[in-house]
Formats: sequence, C-alpha cells, structure tokens
Amino acid sequence: MTEVITPSGGSGSAVQEAAPPAGRLADQALGLPSVLFCIVTGAAPLTAMLFNVPVAVQGGGYAAPAAFLIATVALTIFSVGYIAMSRRVTSAGGFYTFISRGLGRIVGAGAGLLIGLCYIIFVAAVVGVLGYFAATSVQTWTGITLPAWLYMVVALAVMSALAWFHIELTAKVLGVMLVAEVLALLVLSVSVLAHGGAEGLSVAPFNPAEVFGNAGAIKVFGAAASGVALFAAFWSWVGFEMAPNYAEESRDPHRIAKIATYGSVIGLGLFYMFCSYAYVSGWGLEASVKAVSDQFSGAFASAFYPLSDRFVGHWLTTVIELLAVTSSFACALAFYNTGARYLFALGREGVLPPVLARTSRRASPAVASMTVTVIVALYGLGFVLYDSSTEGALLKLGTWSPLLGVLGILAVQALVCVAIIRYFLTTARDGFNWFSTLVAPIIGGAAMVGACWLLVANRATLAGAADVPFITLLPWVVAAMFVAGTVIAVVMRTRNPARYAGLGHFTLADPELDRVEVHMPKHAAN
Repeated sequence: MTEVITPSGGSGSAVQEAAPPAGRLADQALGLPSVLFCIVTGAAPLTAMLFNVPVAVQGGGYAAPAAFLIATVALTIFSVGYIAMSRRVTSAGGFYTFISRGLGRIVGAGAGLLIGLCYIIFVAAVVGVLGYFAATSVQTWTGITLPAWLYMVVALAVMSALAWFHIELTAKVLGVMLVAEVLALLVLSVSVLAHGGAEGLSVAPFNPAEVFGNAGAIKVFGAAASGVALFAAFWSWVGFEMAPNYAEESRDPHRIAKIATYGSVIGLGLFYMFCSYAYVSGWGLEASVKAVSDQFSGAFASAFYPLSDRFVGHWLTTVIELLAVTSSFACALAFYNTGARYLFALGREGVLPPVLARTSRRASPAVASMTVTVIVALYGLGFVLYDSSTEGALLKLGTWSPLLGVLGILAVQALVCVAIIRYFLTTARDGFNWFSTLVAPIIGGAAMVGACWLLVANRATLAGAADVPFITLLPWVVAAMFVAGTVIAVVMRTRNPARYAGLGHFTLADPELDRVEVHMPKHAAN
C-alpha cells in the first residue's frame, strides 16, 4: 500500500500522530546533533584510541597517525557516492536497501543479513571490551575482583531496557557520554603537545610511506605490519555509515545524512590523527612501540594511562579509566540500535520473520531489539565458556569478533560501491555524475577490497592465534552469512513472488516531491 504523509510527519489523523503505522519507526524524532551522537558514539573515540591506537602502533610504529590519514582519505572518497545514493534512497535498511536497488534483491538480501549480523557481533565484541575495562578498573579502585562476564550481563540488560524507550532518549545518553570522552582525550592530547612530547615534535608520523616501511613495526610483524596498522585504522570508523539507518526517524533525512556522514568521517579522522600523534609524541617515536609491548605484556592496562599521569595528573587517568567503560557502553549501544534496525528492515520486508517489524508504543523496534539481546547473549556465552577470564573478554571476544565484523562490513561497503555505480547508470541516470557516482565509488570500492585483503591475509597476526578454527574459517563464515541471505531471497522469489517484489523497496522519501511517500509491502502491517 502507499501512504501519503505531510512533511511535518502527520497525516491528518490523531490516531496516526499518537502511534505510527505498523512497520514504521518514530517520525521526526532525531535532529542533526542526535544523529551525530548515534553515529560517532558507534565509533567510540575513546575506546578506539585506547584499543586501536596500540594495535596501529604495533603495525605501523610511530606512523600510526599516517594510517589514520590513509583511512580518512579512503572513507571520505567512499562517502561521496554513498551520500549521492542516500539522497535517492532513504530507509532504515541502509546498506541492504542500497544494494537491493543497485544490484538486485537477491544480492541485497545477502548483504542485508550479513551486515545485520555483523553489527550484532560488534555489540558482543564491545561488551567484551567493556567487561575487561570495568573489571580491571573496579579492581584497581576498590580491590574487589568480579568476573568480566558479570559487567557484560549488566551492560546488555541496560541496553535492552533503553531499547524500549524513544530513540531520542538513547541519543541523549550517547551525547553525554560522547562529549565527556572527547573532552578527556583533548585535555590529554593538548597537554602532551604543549609540553613538546617526550623528545620534541616531528612530522614523520604523518608520512604515509612510513606505514609500509617503519623499522620498529617490521621487527614485530614483518610483512604483515602495514596490514595490522591499516586494519586498526579502518576498524576505528565502523559505524560511520549509520546516518541512513536513522533516516526514518530524522527530521530532514537528506540534509542530515550528508552532514552527519561527512562530519563523522572527516571529524573523526582529524581527531584520531591528533590523538594518535599525541600518543607517539608523548612516548617518543621509537619508544611508542615498546610502550605498546609493555601494555600487552600486562605492565599497565593502557599505554595511554602513563601519559595522562605524566603530562596531566593521575586524576585524568582515573577519569579516562571510568570513561573507557562508559565509552564502550555507548559504542555497544550504538551498534545495538543499528543491528536492531537492520533486523527490523529485514523483518518488514520478509527476509526474516515479519514479527521483527513490530514496534513498541513508543515506535521503537522492540521485537528486533530483544532479538539482538538474545543473539548477543548466546554469542557472548559461547566465548565465556571458551575463556571466562578477564583477559579473555578483551583478547578473545573483544579481539577476534571485530575481525569477523569488520571483514563483513568492508565486503558490504565494496558491494555498495558497485551498487551505486550501477544504480546511477540504470535506474537514476538523471543523477549520474562522473565523479560522485563513478570515479569516487571505484576508488572507494578498491580501498574496501584492499582492506579486506589485508585483513584476511593478516588475520592470524591480528588475532594472535593462528590455528584457532574461529580465525581460520573467518572468511568462510562471512561468505556463509551472505549466502544464507541470498538463499532466503531465492526461495522467496519462487514461493512468494509478491513479497519478493517488495525486497529493498521500502521508500520513505522522494527528494523530487514536496510530500513524503511510504511504500509498504502488505505483510509489514500484519
């Protein structure tokens, strides 16, 4: 059916204003700041710096800032075509909808299931990181030793509770946490640079060539060094593409998607380069690798903590320890929301059970959210049974799982680039632009494929475990999740052609019209 709604979000019915139609999320709920909070907290700046900078330094040595520079350029170019597509296709389905429009329903269904599961895996991974930081910090502060899995359970329970409330409440929670962690990192970084670091300031860390030829890093990883550094950089942006997923709940989805995506990519890039430069400068170019080695050998929980002790004061170290927990929670919550919206979109269109498209009275994807909770709980339980130690929460659940999730998302981003090109060469020829819808997607797609190759080739090094089945089978697990989605679509095409015809074609807005149209398959409202 087709429902016509005025730009203000109402349709002239008091009932519809009080409760959105079945299969619809809350309309006009989020402004630009709220969407930015949802996106940037998914990247978790503090957690990215505490966790990913040491990994980038292990791989790229003091050239870690250059690895973030390379990733910033690659993702900005990718965003050019992505934004062009988001102006034409607005739905909570995000990548799933884009690929369905550009490469067809079968490929779209495979990509949708894959990326939805990847975001759910990210939730479990970051909850594991939270459990580690919470357990170690509480033990340091109070002497009380509690298992990491207990903190993980509490965090997942709080996320599940927030999922029942209006998305605007979640955005406010994320906003407070984001501002606090950014301020803490800025205080530390500015202080380090104001003191001239450990041995003066140098521009060498920003030289991209050093990522591929840093002697300090090569001694540790050999030929795998550059792959390790670039993986850590790209992983730091996971979630930047979330803006279109919140389009149905945004007040001005086209403008917000563009500003939020570019703002998060470029803004985070500059921030990451600044903070990682402060890190290597604070320790000294060569000493920065040794500091990371000391961290991973257990000398201290994070190589950032001695820097805050030295250049600011122990009070900031304590603040950062606390914010490491809240930042991880905010990151997991952002992934939780995105994963729920992918399940919601796939349920609304019948790829997954339609019950997933049911919403609460507050128009939140309630059933999809609780499904995320169950999957995360079961996935995390498997890792806890495998290794219940506090270190296991970080080094296994928090390290192995992101490899799976990042590989899946990078692969889907590469498919999105192909979908953008085909979409504007066929369906939307009037919007074709030689750079934004052809050259930029080609360059962006090549960068994503290259990143995938680096991750697969270096996965044993990144995981610190060569012979574990989880790591060995990593590419095949990603392929299996994609194939499962395509099989569902093929079966649907045979058994239910009408439902199949609606895959990837839920549309919230037509930018060429002054009204908003919602095309919903009939089963979504049942």
